[in-house]
Amino acid sequence: MSSSFMPQDARIFIAGHRGLVGSAIHRGLERKGYTNLLTKTRAELDLLDPAAVRSFFEQEKPEFVFLAAAKVGGILANDTYPADFIRDNLEIQTNVIDAAYHNGVTRLLFLGSSCIYPKMAPQPMPESCLLTGPLEPTNRAYALAKIAGIEMCWSYNRQYGTRYLAAMPTNLYGPNDNFDLKNSHVLPALIRKTAEAKRAGAGEISVWGTGTPRRELLYSDDLADACIFLLSLDEERYGSLLTQDVPPLINIGTGEDVTIRELAEIVAKVIGFEGGLAFDTTKPDGTPRKLMDVSKLHALGWGHTVELEEGIGLTWDAVKDQL
Repeated sequence: MSSSFMPQDARIFIAGHRGLVGSAIHRGLERKGYTNLLTKTRAELDLLDPAAVRSFFEQEKPEFVFLAAAKVGGILANDTYPADFIRDNLEIQTNVIDAAYHNGVTRLLFLGSSCIYPKMAPQPMPESCLLTGPLEPTNRAYALAKIAGIEMCWSYNRQYGTRYLAAMPTNLYGPNDNFDLKNSHVLPALIRKTAEAKRAGAGEISVWGTGTPRRELLYSDDLADACIFLLSLDEERYGSLLTQDVPPLINIGTGEDVTIRELAEIVAKVIGFEGGLAFDTTKPDGTPRKLMDVSKLHALGWGHTVELEEGIGLTWDAVKDQL
């Protein structure tokens, strides 16, 4: 049952409702009985066009906004197209946040990424480590755009009295993920590789790196639940996240991680692949560890419910006929 702060007939705009995050938020809101959801495809509303965005907000007057639209990609895409990543993300969030302010949106949740934190951040990474060290070079352009979005929410709150919050999820996975081996993240790539190896009767699958880096993974429907929980918090708890002296920032994750080897073993178990794992140490490991400190979110009363093996099973059930 939703909190009374976000009524079930509230006008709610989900920017980016077809992506991994936005589609999960859309499903979550429908599941909780919200009836007035505003969605637009890219063809219907180009979020890079400020006049179109302003016009949409003036006509539709959303009361709550989930800003999940973004240009996203893996290491290769970020490294190859940094100009696209910084330009498109800055434009999308600027247009939506500014139009939200001009049209009296009650609350807005800006979705970022754990890559905003310094490359050598303490583990687990607390919200307070933002801007305390250099970023990972390969996705610096994307990370800086997301940091600008956090700063923009904070600046509008301070100057205009808006009530905008920025949430930074850990690594996400789920049915609407990208399973293209060239530019997907580690879990969907493992699911794809393992499925293909099983189908081909292969004796082993190749896994990038040494298998020792640790990763935290959150099922997309759990993320959606956390986002809806945050935007429907009572005023006192919500207000505690919007103080003048620190950015309005909260981590969303499980607070737990596994090694890449353990992850590959869980995927093999779920899919029923009985071959071995071959670790290709000529390929990069990436960051040794990226774990979120989620104590702030836990203190508000939210924790994840879908454990990793269950979530991988749900994802596999949803995509196995397409891979």
